[in-house]
Amino acid sequence: MSLVVANGLAHRFGNELALMGVDLVLDTGEHMAVLGDNGAGKTTLLRILATALHPTAGELKIAGLDAFRERRRLRHYLGYVAHAPGLYPALTAAENLEFFCDLQDVSRARVDPALEAVGLRAEADRRADALSRGMQQRLAIARAILHEPRLLILDEPDASLGADAADLLASVMRDRTVVLATHDHALANRLCPRTLTLRHGRSHGTATRLHIVK
Repeated sequence: MSLVVANGLAHRFGNELALMGVDLVLDTGEHMAVLGDNGAGKTTLLRILATALHPTAGELKIAGLDAFRERRRLRHYLGYVAHAPGLYPALTAAENLEFFCDLQDVSRARVDPALEAVGLRAEADRRADALSRGMQQRLAIARAILHEPRLLILDEPDASLGADAADLLASVMRDRTVVLATHDHALANRLCPRTLTLRHGRSHGTATRLHIVK
């Protein structure tokens, strides 16, 4: 079953056309990497898929719902990790996740397992601004999976994660539908059977299958 169906997605920032006519179909449980150089349109596409940015043109359906007319209904379907961690610096790691649980109306009992999943259980009582950049990234990932989203959108999630980034991401992505933007072709090859390459805002070829390294 197709979880994501996008047709003709395009976006302008002023006079600059950042994304041009991107089509995409993503089935439930699939993992797809979005590849491209800086300025290729990766972040723009991911922000649109996360309903954080309304496209200038095109249509997007997630789980059969219009992603923009029914955006509020999709809140529980989506988990999004952007470039910036988006944490509350004065709150501890656990408090950041508890706050998000309350926003999403899910049990705070999910906080400890989420911290464990990203290797931060020992840092639960440390303020977010006292964590390293890599730990902040891990906390942002924990926040994105707290409510068990059907679609997980990750914008260069491997930034600052360290040597075990691929193992951590593979664990987090398991049993989820995932769109992941990265510059790292080896990481994409390991984690995602499909890839979509963007160049100057345009998709080149269809979302094809990569050779998967066993």
